[in-house]
Amino acid sequence: MSEPGLLDAPEADLVESQDLPWLVVVHNDPVNLMSYVAMVFRRIFGWTRERAERHMMEVHTKGRSVVWSGGREQAELYVQQLHSFLLLATLEKSS
Repeated sequence: MSEPGLLDAPEADLVESQDLPWLVVVHNDPVNLMSYVAMVFRRIFGWTRERAERHMMEVHTKGRSVVWSGGREQAELYVQQLHSFLLLATLEKSS
């Protein structure tokens, strides 16, 4: 007979993995203007012009930028908001 609580381990792992920091990543695309991307960052994240432009340049030069890190639910909301502005964004688990 198994010990009590061992059957709950997969659920515990699932809850724990959802609490890990999640990354919101914006990827470069050939469609949006750099000024537009910076404006979207300012509007969604409330960033200064300098911070928004720094992340926009990272997207442009490196192909991607991690724009936010935190809980999964908020990360999903940010990805959805970025998509509503037609930016290419993904949600990734932090390693």
